[in-house]
Amino acid sequence: MANDNELITAHALAEVLGLSVETIWRYTREEKIPFVKLGGKQYRYRLAEVVEALQEPSIREKEGDYSLERENKFTYLDYLKIPEEPGFRFEILEGILVKEPSPSVMHQRVSRRLQRILEDYFWEVDSKGEIFDAPLDVTFLDVTVVQPDILYVSGEQSHIIKDARIDGPPALVVEILSPSSIRKDRLQKLQIYQKAGVLHYWLVDPEERTLECFYLREGAYSLVAAGMDEDVMEHPRFSGLSIPLKELWKGPGP
Repeated sequence: MANDNELITAHALAEVLGLSVETIWRYTREEKIPFVKLGGKQYRYRLAEVVEALQEPSIREKEGDYSLERENKFTYLDYLKIPEEPGFRFEILEGILVKEPSPSVMHQRVSRRLQRILEDYFWEVDSKGEIFDAPLDVTFLDVTVVQPDILYVSGEQSHIIKDARIDGPPALVVEILSPSSIRKDRLQKLQIYQKAGVLHYWLVDPEERTLECFYLREGAYSLVAAGMDEDVMEHPRFSGLSIPLKELWKGPGP
């Protein structure tokens, strides 16, 4: 067990106190327990100080009253107060906090290679546009914060680029599927991006080796291009863009 004055992580604190890590985060966000901020979203705790704070009647709560969903929607300000947790990343989907494992190595390989192709293409056709990759927050209103794997902001959209986030719908969003994110990316995020007005939404599945490209028409997405395995995919809305899919799936290397 940790020394009472030793700085410990939220995980260690939760284990000692028999609470969920999510409860520790909520107490931290609401400043109901003392903590030490190391920088960014990294927090540490002293067990003795936390135990003393928890004796306050206003802080005691019924077991199991906290989850990733709550009566009041999470906001961007709530999101900024969530401590970092190694191995996981967070998003807020229309007020609901979502936690999932960090991307796999294969996921990152595919993302890097596709990003390189898109950067080369958009550098030629829209030199004022920019390609970004995760982790970078994209916000819609105040209750949705997403971190697309790749996104393209056109030169005409430069006003949505803020110091710490993209505030508004990018022209293109790419999500790379993983086993933990398939339902979220195909259903929840598709609807969110559609509602927000993201013109192009692409889904890449490294396990199935597929790329699907959706285009927003009259408020709804329609599939306008798709490829799999070693196809060379061309997009009808991006003249001259050619994506050799076999380059995405191959093993280690450039």
